[in-house]
Amino acid sequence: MAITDWPENERPREKLLQRGAAALSDAELLAVLLRTGVRGCSAVDLGRNLLNEAGDLRALLDLPPERMRRMRGLGGTRLTQLLASVELGKRYVALELKKEVTLSEPEPAARMFMSELRGEPSEVFAVLFMDNKNRMLGFEKLFRGTVDAAAVYPREVVRRALDHNASSIIVGHNHPSGIAEPSRADRDVTRRLSDALNLVDVRLLDHLVIGDNQWQSLGRLGWL
Repeated sequence: MAITDWPENERPREKLLQRGAAALSDAELLAVLLRTGVRGCSAVDLGRNLLNEAGDLRALLDLPPERMRRMRGLGGTRLTQLLASVELGKRYVALELKKEVTLSEPEPAARMFMSELRGEPSEVFAVLFMDNKNRMLGFEKLFRGTVDAAAVYPREVVRRALDHNASSIIVGHNHPSGIAEPSRADRDVTRRLSDALNLVDVRLLDHLVIGDNQWQSLGRLGWL
């Protein structure tokens, strides 16, 4: 049955306007974004099928675009609408982070790194740049690949910190395995970065390891 044949108060868009977005299921919210279904499949059914194929909503939204493109019903306009909504969510998190009075504690910074790095298929090393009051100046993904002595260049981190006129930074990287357990290589990279940044009076406040809905702070572990 097409959604237009449903009772008006059960149609996703009308339901959202009358009762609020929180009243909709994940499949119904996806239906609002996708707008239309495919042959023999309503927008709600399409949303439900996508969720089932990916596993759940987070797994779906964490998929890389090339993987999404191979899913039935996610070509062209529907794919761009879904990707745009994911990016809006990330930007909202970034704007909220900028409002934080201080980022010297790992929790608010971890929200940013979780939003940006979770679901990446390979390791990504990113840097959060801050002023002398620990307010956010910028966020950049600098390196991709295994985070070790060969993949992370302290000189480039120092250069970008100076470009931002940063007084301090927090660095972070993801573990695609989903396990946020710092490795020996993570500790070695942290030490090398700290030594290089000290030469230009920029403080390394923390190194966060991002897993699947979990994170670890090397600072809190006493490894900074």
